[in-house]
Formats: sequence, C-alpha cells, structure tokens
Amino acid sequence: MRARITILPGDGIGVDVTREAVACLETIAEKFGHEFDFKTQLIGGVALDRLGVPLPDETLEVCLSSDAVLLGAVGAPQYDNNPPKLKPETGLLGLRAGLGVFANLRPAFLHEPLVDASPLKAEIIRGTDLLIVRELAGGAYFGRPREVTDEYGLNTMAYTAPEVERVARVAFEIARGRRKKVTSIDKANVLESSQLWRKVVTRVAADYPEIMLEHGYVDSCAMALVMRPTSYDVIVTENLFGDILSDEAAVLTGSLGMLPSASIGGKVDLYEPVHGSAPDIAGKGIANPLGAIASAALLLRYTCKLEREAKVLEDAIGKVLNEGYGTPDLKSQPKQITTSEMGEIVRRYV
Repeated sequence: MRARITILPGDGIGVDVTREAVACLETIAEKFGHEFDFKTQLIGGVALDRLGVPLPDETLEVCLSSDAVLLGAVGAPQYDNNPPKLKPETGLLGLRAGLGVFANLRPAFLHEPLVDASPLKAEIIRGTDLLIVRELAGGAYFGRPREVTDEYGLNTMAYTAPEVERVARVAFEIARGRRKKVTSIDKANVLESSQLWRKVVTRVAADYPEIMLEHGYVDSCAMALVMRPTSYDVIVTENLFGDILSDEAAVLTGSLGMLPSASIGGKVDLYEPVHGSAPDIAGKGIANPLGAIASAALLLRYTCKLEREAKVLEDAIGKVLNEGYGTPDLKSQPKQITTSEMGEIVRRYV
C-alpha cells in the first residue's frame, strides 16, 4: 500500500525519538513492500522561533493532505510566560482541532522485563494490559467562556450527547477485539456534565450486549489504577480526566517513555508518544524512542489497516526488552544503550 505521512518532530526529544520511529516505518515499508511518503513540517516552539506562530498554516495544510500525522513533542520552558496564542501547546491543541480528531487511544501494556522498573509491587502490576480512550475535542480544554485575571480564572466543562456517544462507540468497538469490558469514568456525583456522560454511555452500551459495562468515579479510578490495574480492559473518559489518568498509567509500564497514543475519528489521524519534550535531555542520545516507535505501530494498525505489520513492530519492541536493552529511564534493564542504538536494534528485529 501507499500512504502519505506528515512528520512533526516538534521540540526537544521529539526530534530524537521521531527520527527513530520514521526509520522503523521505512524498514517496515521495505520488508513488506509498502510505500510511505514522508513530509516534515514545523510545530510548537521551533515554529514560533522561525515563523512566529506555534501552528503555521502550511503545517496544517500539509497535515490535512496526508493520510496520517506522526508527532514528536512540543514545549520548552522559555515559552512558559508567553500569552496563550504564542505557547507551543496551543499549536498542538490547534492541530487536534484542525484534524477533527476526537478519540485519543492510550494503551498501557507492561512488558514482563520491565516489571522491576515500576515502583509498584510486581504482583500488582504483572499482566497489565489496558487501553484508555480519552475524549479529545471537548470538556474543560475547549469549553467557552474562558478567562483569567489576577484574581479570577474560569474554564467550563461542557459536553453534548453526540460528543459523548461518538467516543463511547469507539471504546465499545475496540473492546470487541479485546476482553469485552468497558469502564466509563466520570464524576457524576458532582458534575452535571458527568451525569450526561453516564446517561449517554449507558444508552450506547445497549447496542453492545456482548460488552460488560461498569461505571466509576475518577478519584476512585485513580486509586484503583495503582492497586488493581489488571481489572481494567478499556477505560473511556472525558478529556481532563483522561489526560491525568493516562499519565498516571505510565507508572504501570515502567516509564512514561514507553507509552504511545493515537488520536482518531477526524479527517486525518494523529499519532504521538505520551511523553513531553524533555528539553533537558534533548540531543543527548538518552531519550527512550519506544513510545514513538509504538505510536508508529498504532499508525500501521489504525490508519493503514496493516495489523500484521503493526504486530511485527510491537513484537520487535518486546524482543529488544526481553534481550535486556534499555535507555536510562529503564534502569532495571542491564544493557544500557542510546536512543539511536535502541531504534537500530528494533529495526534489526523487524
């Protein structure tokens, strides 16, 4: 097959890890006879420095003309005091809105060699394999009105029934191919928007009688994630809750650098590792590229519909870890290697 993929390395270690992910896609293309056309564009701080905006019009246009977008990371401390329109993160929010993506898939899978990399007890986390489906286009991050003064800040968390229904259906469809369980997380005992959320998810569940649905509160889920993570299969939740819970899930996998993500449902799908730009280690060859490489595997699965190729890339990640290789964030791995060496060994196993 042929696919057009826009590459947005962004800031910090985004450049380092995206380079390895692209090289892995090139290896997959060569091995299986596919053709991937890559175009690289600016976003985030690097776009601010060069063009004065965090999301240039050309970047969005190129993304919209592609089949998928692979992003590294955005952000750096020097932009923290910028007005909102001139923050790198605003470019990312604008990209998500421009692409129209609304369902953010964040798997948390614990590879057996990384059991000791987590601060949690092995008997608690062993066997963790869950997927958080985070609503990405609504909630407090996009609510109107919003304002801030020296004495007052306002954000609104609002949802419509169609917004909840579409992301719930994504969760139930994915659960069909997994262990057939969906846990919907809200704060319906306090928030009206969560009361709507629960009502709509329950209604959608009626169309999936083979899927078990349970409801939970976000505070309870935050505790349960680190006490009984293997009880979860697919978690579906709203934007803010999903952001926090998926970052918490990083502790289950041994490192934030292991987590990939896919944002789907819009005109063009967006893939990115969950980690940030980590400017303090950028260019030092110590960033973990496996989250970015696993994001490339999700791209193969969800956009290209190449399940075999996605599995080959994911299996290669597993083999690298089983052989004891790891970057510095994976301290339990005995064979410490660099970012580029990790990518090279993954490609060797592919």
